[in-house]
Amino acid sequence: MSQDTVLIEQFLDSLWLERNLAENTVQSYKLDLQALVKSLQRQEETILSAQTMHLQDFLMQRVQEGYKATSSARLLSAIRRLYQYLYREKYREDDPTAPLASPKLPKNLPKDLTENQVEALLQAPSTAEPIDPVELRDKAMLEVLYATGLRVSELVGLEINDVSIRQGVIRIIGKGNKERLVPLGEEAIYWLEYYFKYGRDDLLKEGPVDVLFPSRLGKKMTRQTFWHRIKYYAILAEINVEALSPHVLRHAFATHLLNHGADLRVVQMLLGHSSLSTTQIYTHVATERLKKLHQQHHPRA
Repeated sequence: MSQDTVLIEQFLDSLWLERNLAENTVQSYKLDLQALVKSLQRQEETILSAQTMHLQDFLMQRVQEGYKATSSARLLSAIRRLYQYLYREKYREDDPTAPLASPKLPKNLPKDLTENQVEALLQAPSTAEPIDPVELRDKAMLEVLYATGLRVSELVGLEINDVSIRQGVIRIIGKGNKERLVPLGEEAIYWLEYYFKYGRDDLLKEGPVDVLFPSRLGKKMTRQTFWHRIKYYAILAEINVEALSPHVLRHAFATHLLNHGADLRVVQMLLGHSSLSTTQIYTHVATERLKKLHQQHHPRA
């Protein structure tokens, strides 16, 4: 194992222990830093010998390869944290990332669905006789997702013990291992009970598992698989797939709550955002929709 690899592993361990970052974030950092090491090797440099110009060359190369500003920003964040760690632990006497400017990010609003589009998406899975356990599972997943605003990773990671049908709540372990309780609502509870009664057991081909929504093989579903399922139902519902994202129902959950008068801090708590500023972007979505409605229907718009 090279010295660069050892340093990266030590850094990632410290991130996990001290910052309590989600596993997905740590893995993203690892891939970014492995790409940095390869670039430095081509320049005959290492993490400890690299200077600002070497890091600039790497970042410029990524831009030329067509990476978006958001990807470059995340990459620079990973590199900054690495060198701050190396400086703090006295592996280096300087921080070569200090002169680097962060890329300007476009203020992209979350992709949003109207309430009618959400209703069409929720109705897309077939629940008619004979019951298809996969479609019934997907129906329950979509209903839970829209009712709770979970992240997709939180949804596919749910276990049986995380759900209390009697209390009507779901327990989420979110980013940074922070726990929150989110109410389910009557519709989601109904479809969960229906799924437990008529669908879930048929998916458990390899025996009992704790995961709430198992795959066709009776194992934990991946985020990618569920994203493919969302796109499939979007096509059935005649929704433009280009207008979707994996978190489209999470975004709709937040925007529709705000449209109906929910308090921003309540939405923040339900979404599991550590900062209110992260939640505030959904107020912009709601405002944009109000502007469009005003332009369409007001006689002097």
